[in-house]
Amino acid sequence: MPPILKVEKISCRYENQSAVDSTSFELEQGSLACLLGPSGCGKTTVLRAIAGFQKLISGSITLNNTCISSPEGNIPPEQRNLSMIFQDGALFPHLTVEKNIAAGLHGSDKKKNQTIVAEMLGYVRLSGFGNRYPHELSGGQQQRVALARALAPEPRLLLMDEPFSSLDLDLRESLGQEVRELLKSIGATCILVTHDQQDAFTFSDQVGVMRDGKIEQWDTPYNLYHKPATRFVADFVGDGVFLDAAILGQNKIWSELAVLVGDLPDDARRGQRVQLLVRPDDIIHDDDSKMTARIKKKTFRGESYLYTLVLPSGSEILSLAPSHHNHAIGEDLGIKLEIDHLVYFHDD
Repeated sequence: MPPILKVEKISCRYENQSAVDSTSFELEQGSLACLLGPSGCGKTTVLRAIAGFQKLISGSITLNNTCISSPEGNIPPEQRNLSMIFQDGALFPHLTVEKNIAAGLHGSDKKKNQTIVAEMLGYVRLSGFGNRYPHELSGGQQQRVALARALAPEPRLLLMDEPFSSLDLDLRESLGQEVRELLKSIGATCILVTHDQQDAFTFSDQVGVMRDGKIEQWDTPYNLYHKPATRFVADFVGDGVFLDAAILGQNKIWSELAVLVGDLPDDARRGQRVQLLVRPDDIIHDDDSKMTARIKKKTFRGESYLYTLVLPSGSEILSLAPSHHNHAIGEDLGIKLEIDHLVYFHDD
């Protein structure tokens, strides 16, 4: 089956400043994807280009086998059969929930529209809220109404621009899971834009990490964390540190922690100096271990502590331990290694 969305080498500019530079990706029907990156990386510009609000200076965007954007011409946003949810939901304050959802419908059959609105309210678990106004709802409920309005016309593609950023942390995670389950249940296709990796990981099947207008890696959340393709992705996704290391050959890497064994790429050369990525979950707290490191800092996360540890050489590593393992700063912590993925980058 051909992809429902093809973004092919698109570039966009604001005046003389490049915003997106030859970016490409594809999306299959029913896939939930995310563009993730820091402010100014170009992710929202890509979304606006797909929506029809941003012109291309090169490349093309194809939706459902129809070219909707290119330098030669554009299909107007209202004719693209897609919906967009903004950060604040953009609900009409003077309309009830029912009328806000109905605003997304273009048919004149009032009875059919009422049926669709009732169905949407059920989807987003707001049955009985139809006569309320936006100011009478919580932030999470407002975003559900925005979602219902966007889904009502059955768009081929749903676009969401930082929809959870104004919500508190717990609500963001729970709503992200709820929205994912809903969209999966109805087979919707969606692209989310966010700067928050937890939002991306909670919601998405695929994530594109962006930097300076380009996608550095388009992959599953698991691979972005465990198999980052670039140093930037490794730094941006998750916590971790880099230790000086060297290739020993025969799928072995030396580091001050240990000689590690694992699959290395074909171009790995004996004696090559590299930077080894070590994640907090690679360093396991073990009171019985003879290997120790001194606690420099500790951060309480509720269910766990994130310890910053200093090795005898002065290098620092991170370790994630259950919160009932409460150790003091300055104490020597027993550790052992469980590094399943050897990820390294060259010194340059």
